[in-house]
Amino acid sequence: MAMESFFIGTKEDGYTIYLNEQPIRPVGMNEDITTHHKVIIGNCMGMPEIEDCSVHLIVTSPPYFNAPFDYKSLFKGYNEFLKLIEDFANESFRVLQDGRIAVINIDDMLVDGEKFPIVADTIKIFQKSGFRYRDRIVWKKPDGYTRISRRSGVILQNPYPMYFYLDNLQESIIIFQKGKFDYRSVSSEIRERSKIDTKEFLTKKWFTTVWEMMNVMPGSPLEKDIAAFPEELPYRCIKLFSYVGEIILDPFAGSGTTMKVARQLKRNSIGIEIKKELMPIIKKKLGFDGQTKLTEDKDGFEVVIRKRTQLKPQL
Repeated sequence: MAMESFFIGTKEDGYTIYLNEQPIRPVGMNEDITTHHKVIIGNCMGMPEIEDCSVHLIVTSPPYFNAPFDYKSLFKGYNEFLKLIEDFANESFRVLQDGRIAVINIDDMLVDGEKFPIVADTIKIFQKSGFRYRDRIVWKKPDGYTRISRRSGVILQNPYPMYFYLDNLQESIIIFQKGKFDYRSVSSEIRERSKIDTKEFLTKKWFTTVWEMMNVMPGSPLEKDIAAFPEELPYRCIKLFSYVGEIILDPFAGSGTTMKVARQLKRNSIGIEIKKELMPIIKKKLGFDGQTKLTEDKDGFEVVIRKRTQLKPQL
């Protein structure tokens, strides 16, 4: 069986003590690559469990501002949402190692007829926190995917000027970097063990600013009522921006997609998720439920439950 942590008590600071609790550390080049995965039940506006400059890559997707299907009326106003992004950006900069990457899947949102410039505002916030804005990739969904918007049908019913509205078939993947990466900091063996398949790179056109990827359909197994991105998204990012044995962080873990892919690719992972009820789904998806095995049995799994959780930022 995979090594699992078991509840034994609560610390004075409100965090839960687990047997087998151990800090996540990068795996040395001469050790077998076993991985460790930690889920923190709480919010990412503060990440006290994670040390400064200890994470190698962030891949995540924050809750979209009051998205009609998934997060309707979650935030009282746009400024409250931006405060969440600001706190998240500041903590991300603190925990990320110098030279490393943060990948954010996010997009502008239409709410009650008003379009909110979430991508532009997120870029400004991350730049203010110290990040360098490196790139933007457009995630193009399949033609005909209109879960979020069927606005184009208005003109079919009213074929006159000023009735034109767009259906949205894309989301943004924005890439930030903290300083400059020291390529000499990685050993030749780890570099070779993390080598990118150039055939896959070329065939799937990872090199373009448009990534065509199938979205996760509503009602998919383990994804009910969860706005999850496809496994292909973290797969590409983890392959392109991290090495085996390193630590991948998803501050909005959801159902654990990033963590699952990290384990498959021989990386460690930390996921932060506000909804405690998603814990069984994350555990099952990662293969620590005693039924599904994604990698070898020596991989570790740990849960930390904060005494108090808070979803929204205090303004």
